[in-house]
Amino acid sequence: MTLEYGLDRKTLDGRYKILKKLAEGNFGETYLAIDEKRPSKPICVVKRLKPKYTHPKILELFEQEAVMLEKLGEHPQIPRLLAHFTVDNELYIIQDYVEGHTLRKEIIRGKPLRERVVTKLLQDILEVLVFVHQHNVIHRDIKPENVMRCKYNGKLFLIDFGCVKEIGNFWMNLQRVLNSTMFIGTPGYVPKEQARGKARLCSDIYALGMMGIEALTGIPPYLLQEDSPTGQPLWRDYVRASDRFADILDTMVCDNYNARYPSAVEALQALTSTSVLSLSLPLLISSSSSLPSNPKSTIKEQSALNSSELTQIELETVILPLEQFEFETATVERSFTSTATYDINRSRQATQGFTENLGNDITLAMVSIPGGQFLMGSPDDEAKRFDAESPQHLVTIKPFFIGKFPVTQAQWRAVAELPLINRNLDPEPANFKGINRPVEQVSWDDAVEFCARLCQKTERNYRLPSEAEWEYACRARTTTPFHFGETLTPNLASYNNNSTYSAGVQGTNYGQTIPVGSFPANAFGLYDMHGLVWEWCADHWHENYKGAPCDSSVWLSKDDSQSRLIRGGSWKSSARLCRSSYRSWNPQDGRGNILGFRVAVSF
Repeated sequence: MTLEYGLDRKTLDGRYKILKKLAEGNFGETYLAIDEKRPSKPICVVKRLKPKYTHPKILELFEQEAVMLEKLGEHPQIPRLLAHFTVDNELYIIQDYVEGHTLRKEIIRGKPLRERVVTKLLQDILEVLVFVHQHNVIHRDIKPENVMRCKYNGKLFLIDFGCVKEIGNFWMNLQRVLNSTMFIGTPGYVPKEQARGKARLCSDIYALGMMGIEALTGIPPYLLQEDSPTGQPLWRDYVRASDRFADILDTMVCDNYNARYPSAVEALQALTSTSVLSLSLPLLISSSSSLPSNPKSTIKEQSALNSSELTQIELETVILPLEQFEFETATVERSFTSTATYDINRSRQATQGFTENLGNDITLAMVSIPGGQFLMGSPDDEAKRFDAESPQHLVTIKPFFIGKFPVTQAQWRAVAELPLINRNLDPEPANFKGINRPVEQVSWDDAVEFCARLCQKTERNYRLPSEAEWEYACRARTTTPFHFGETLTPNLASYNNNSTYSAGVQGTNYGQTIPVGSFPANAFGLYDMHGLVWEWCADHWHENYKGAPCDSSVWLSKDDSQSRLIRGGSWKSSARLCRSSYRSWNPQDGRGNILGFRVAVSF
C-alpha cells in the first residue's frame, strides 16, 4: 500500500509503518516509520521524492545514484541506506534514524558561541565531509538543520531530512530531464556558483563557513552585509576571534570559489594544523619572561602567551631554545608559454625548530611539524600509482620534530663515535664520500642504533618517523603527487631524471648522491623529501593500507622479521617512485648506496 500524498499513518510496501511526517522540502518528504519485518522493529526514516518529479528517466537515474548513497552510508556518522525501491513509479529510500537534536538547537540567533566550540563543530563536520568529498559528492545543503547530534554518543551526523539526498549528478540530470531550473540549497548558505546551478565541492565549504560565522556571531547569514567590491560577508566587527581562525573562515566563504579551500580535505588541514607548540609541548615561555617558579605549570596557564613571542620550551628542567629557519620553496605549474611545459615559482618562507649540538661543530637541525590531518595514500586517478597506496584514508598526526635534512655523513660519524648501545656502527659506511652528503649503506638496525645513541647523549626521544608522519611531513599540506606540484623536474630533486612524470622533462642524471639541501624545501622547511636517498621508517611493510592506523602510530606486524618501510625514492629512482604517496620496502638488515634516513623526535 503506497502513501497518499502528504498523509501519514499508512504502511509502505507492507513493511514500513509510518508514524509521522518529519519534514517536507521542495522535492521530497521525510517520514518517521517502524520496520515491522525486522524482529526488533527499529525506527527508520522514509524519504519519498514528490510524485511530480517521477519522470521515467529520473527513475533510471535514481537507481544509479542509490549505489553511491549506499556507499556514503558506510561512514559511521552518515545514516545508513537500508533500502531503496520504487512503488507505482514513486521513489523511496529507507535510512537509519538518528535520535538526537539538530545543531539549530545549539546555533541560536543572538547567542554567539566561543571560538573553541565553533572550531570543534567545524572540525567534526569536516571530518565527515571529507568522506563525502572523497566520493566526489556534493551535499549542497549544509546548514544547522542538516547536522544532527546523536543523543547517545554526542557525535555529529550529516543528514538531509528536507529532501532526497542530492548525490553525484542526480539533480543536474534531473534538471535536464525536466528542462527546468531548480534552486537547491538554503538562502544565506548557498554560494553564487551553486545558485547558478554549478555547484562544486567548495560550495559545501562556503555553506559550512557561513554556518561557522553564524555560530560565532549569533547572526543568521541572510542578515550579514556584504562587501560590495568582493562579495565577502562582513562579520569580523561583530565578534572577537583570533586572526588565524578568522582568516580560515574568510577563506571558506570567499565569493570567488577559486580562492576557497577546494574541498573538505584542505579545509580540515587548515583548521587542524597548528603553529603554536603549546598544543603539543608541556610548557612555553617568552623571551621576555622569567622562568616560572613551578616548572610543571599547566598548559592552560602558558598557552595565553602570544605565539610570536615564543622562543623557548622548558621541559621540566631542560631549556630548549627555538630558532627561526628561513628557506626557499618552489612550486611547479603548467606554463602557458610556448617555450616550456612548466613554470617554477619560488618564494621565501620561515619556520621554527631547534639545533642539536653533536660536538666538534657538528649540528643536527630539527624542524617543528604542526599537528593536523591529511589523506594518506594516493587517489585512484593519480597517474602511475600502485595498489599498495590504497585505500586512501584520513590520518590524524600529533605535532613532532623531524630532521631538516637526511642524516649526513658528518652527523653519522659524530654519533657513531658515541658509546655503543646494542650494536657496532661503521663510522664511514657511505659509498659516495662527502661530509655533507647523506649517509647511505646503513641498515634499518643501524639507523635504530644511531637513534639510541643520540637519545643517550641528548636525553631526548630520537627515533625513526612512522610512515604516516613521513608522508604528512613530505606533503606539507599538499595533495599533488609531489610537494612541488604535479611533476618533478631535474632542478628540483636528485633522482633518475632520464625518466619523466606528467609535464616533467629529462635532464642529466647525477649517478650518485649530492650534498643535502641542494634543492628548494617543501612548505614545512624540509629538504630532499623526493629523491636523494630512500629513508627508513619505523613501520613494518604491509601490502596496502587495509587495517592501517588512523593516527601517528607505528604500524607493526606480529612477525618482527618482516621487511621495513622505505620512503621518498633515491638518486637512482624514476620520478614515479619519488611521489609523496609511493611506498616500498627493504629487509631491515639490508644495505645499499640508496638507503639513508632522517630522525624524528617527540616531546
